[in-house]
Amino acid sequence: MKTFLKLVNYIKPYWLYALLNVLFNILSAFFALFSFMMAIPFLRILFHKQELITETVPFSLKIEAIQHNFNYFISNTIVNQGEGRALMLVSILVVVMALLKTGFKFLANYYITPARTGVVRDIRREVYHKILRLPLSYYSDSRKGDIMSRVGMDVNEIESSVMSSLEMIFRDPITIIIFIVYMFILSYQLSLFALILLPVSGYIIGRIGKNLRKQSLKLQQQLGILLSILEETLSGIRIIKAFNAEKKITAKFSKTNETYTRIINRVYRRRFLASPLSEFLGTVVMMILMYIGGVIVLNQTSSLSSEAFITYLIVFSQIITPAKAFSTGYYNIQKGMAAYDRIGNILVQPITIIDRSDAVHADKFRNAIEYKNVFFRYETEMVLKNINLRIEKGTTIAIVGKSGSGKSTMVDLLPRFIDPTKGEILLDGINIRDYKLKDLRNLLGIVSQQSILFNDTFFNNIAFGLDTAREEEVINAAKIANAHDFIMETANGYQTNVGDAGSKLSGGQRQRISIARALLKNPPILILDEATSSLDTESEKLVQQAIINLMRNRTSIVIAHRLSTVKHADEIIVLEEGRIIENGNHKELLAKNGLYKRYHSLQMF
Repeated sequence: MKTFLKLVNYIKPYWLYALLNVLFNILSAFFALFSFMMAIPFLRILFHKQELITETVPFSLKIEAIQHNFNYFISNTIVNQGEGRALMLVSILVVVMALLKTGFKFLANYYITPARTGVVRDIRREVYHKILRLPLSYYSDSRKGDIMSRVGMDVNEIESSVMSSLEMIFRDPITIIIFIVYMFILSYQLSLFALILLPVSGYIIGRIGKNLRKQSLKLQQQLGILLSILEETLSGIRIIKAFNAEKKITAKFSKTNETYTRIINRVYRRRFLASPLSEFLGTVVMMILMYIGGVIVLNQTSSLSSEAFITYLIVFSQIITPAKAFSTGYYNIQKGMAAYDRIGNILVQPITIIDRSDAVHADKFRNAIEYKNVFFRYETEMVLKNINLRIEKGTTIAIVGKSGSGKSTMVDLLPRFIDPTKGEILLDGINIRDYKLKDLRNLLGIVSQQSILFNDTFFNNIAFGLDTAREEEVINAAKIANAHDFIMETANGYQTNVGDAGSKLSGGQRQRISIARALLKNPPILILDEATSSLDTESEKLVQQAIINLMRNRTSIVIAHRLSTVKHADEIIVLEEGRIIENGNHKELLAKNGLYKRYHSLQMF
């Protein structure tokens, strides 16, 4: 119930659409009822039982007054124009009522549509915004395919299951209530029996629906795993083929696919049970009411006439249809709420990297960056241990060390992708947590080891994040990064699409586009994780020159993999198991005859 109420909260901005939907559903239900009420005079005329009324009563909205004056109208028609004309008149009234009923039903659906689609849009937007704000540690613990499944498939499940049932939520209870009130007017004894029997039917359906939600949650989880395997397959297709691992990865996919199929079979069977079960239970209730009502009419123990009893059964049969839809909707909602549970798991994740309430602006980098007694723990492992480092403005710091020594973690702390477990990082003497996050990151340019390009044009990739970038600025950045020439060789120049993740480009070309992006931003501080991929001699030379151009007149922190970068650094930091064990320039560290010299002799950079 709590999950359903959370979903209902999304409807609040669309309260006017919901209100109009309820209004038109009420009108539709009333005209549906009036069309069935026409059955009584129709049957009375047909069986010559219509009581002739000779005078009207004063106008009133009471049922008795309306019925009396309508009977007078029918009686007057029979006397003056005959029973055939009265029968035709009643038939025309039924058609008019049906037209009004269906017209108002269309308007109800017309106005609920923006609410239905808007809610799904809002959920998807909220989840996407949350994903952008979550810390990087969340993605380390999550499967990319599972996250994609939640944003895509689970939100779609809410649309197809819960939001498609919005019409039922707003319409069917109104129809059922209006019809039950009229049933009480016709016969309160029969209606009391109906009110006892209907909740029993609802309880049986509810018990089955409760289990459906659990199965649906398992189903969505399996789908997330399935998409994760697919994402891994597409990302690692070269390795799969190179190692002849098609059979192994297929077995993994098939096993998950079979599990998903078994669960979805159970879910669909339970969903398909909803309609026939509710129809069967409705038929049982109908037969009980027919028997009890028939006994009442035969024994003449109440004022219920035979034509009123037939009308009563017709009206009750109309309750079965919305009740059946209600039960089907209930099953759908259970499946949708299971999907929202998975989405909610993302929405409730804490946002740990946020601005403080008194955060200050950082418009310029003036003096130095300082790591003071910095520790960082990931789960149970201490990744960084007591890091102390001062980086003066305009200097280049190279960080070297084995894989897993903490190099990437150390630089990830500066743009606050993660925060230290203990200690602080100062920028111009102020803790970086005291700066506005956007301002802090505006001072930084980042070129990652893997050149991240988007499925867009050269221009938009270079100008990414800079909406006001001019064409001449983009071209100038590309020229400095040695990327202009190969861009102009493409069909549409800077408007050429680079493909998914830059798939149309070589490794060296992707690196130079990433460097051009950083150059265009023109940040005072550069974080560079040099690519380890081997390039041909010409590409290597062009990339190296682009890196030199990028680092010129900046404060640079480089995770170094090239000897040329290390040799020209003002200071080299040697990391080992999260600690700084050596620091100094190239000559000084070689003279120490320590770990750096060992790395150098092993040609690790």
